[in-house]
Amino acid sequence: MKKWLSIIALSAMVSTAAYADFVRVEMGAGAFMAEPSGDINYDVNGIVDTVNVKDTLGYSSESMPYLWLNIKHPIPVLPNLRLEYVNVNSSGNSGSFSWEGNPVPTGTKSELTLTQYDAVLYYNLLDNTFWTTLDLGLDVKMIQSNYTIAPQIGFGGYAGYNESKDVVVPMAYLRGRVEIPATNFGFEADVKYIGDGTSEISDIRLKADYTLDFVPVVQPALEVGYRIQKFKLQDNSNDVKTDLNYSGVYVGLMLRF
Repeated sequence: MKKWLSIIALSAMVSTAAYADFVRVEMGAGAFMAEPSGDINYDVNGIVDTVNVKDTLGYSSESMPYLWLNIKHPIPVLPNLRLEYVNVNSSGNSGSFSWEGNPVPTGTKSELTLTQYDAVLYYNLLDNTFWTTLDLGLDVKMIQSNYTIAPQIGFGGYAGYNESKDVVVPMAYLRGRVEIPATNFGFEADVKYIGDGTSEISDIRLKADYTLDFVPVVQPALEVGYRIQKFKLQDNSNDVKTDLNYSGVYVGLMLRF
């Protein structure tokens, strides 16, 4: 996260200082109140252990931090840039279940983390035309995933489990925005998606924002929205398969330059 914060800060300073008359910059930060649902599966020689993240692992809604930076420029042939970060993390104490063919006792702590970095290259199909903006582009999403089941202390206790993996996936990106004339309200939605029938990743957001225009150069704003993330992953290189959803309200602050 520190690396991403540094990139966002540097990009914002360069954009505002060197290209203030040509580049539009927006940035935001806030909290995503994500409610987890779905299953994680482990296939051992055709015997599948299935655990539900809510009912079995005890995961519940948690507040996750997010950041984003949007840079738009006037050069038609070059894509605009949007950077995003969100850290989706769930932990809890489980009921009894089986994993890797081994019994895991009640009260075992587990943790699932899906840290995500997005770099979106996009073009404006409409740029505030009749108060409407429409963007189309490519999102390159990096997911740093980690799933841990804590070991049990004592003779014959469960040895524990840890699986970490970094993946980079290209996703289609579509964003639409409408601003209400004579008000400071805006409404927008964006969709990121990739799927091939067996695996699917999607990230959908709907939001409203209100700009406080009493400051002439840097305009603060408030944003409130709803976000749905889906991770259906079937990787033949290991035995773990996921079918997870994270959904909930997000609230944040924005700055417009």
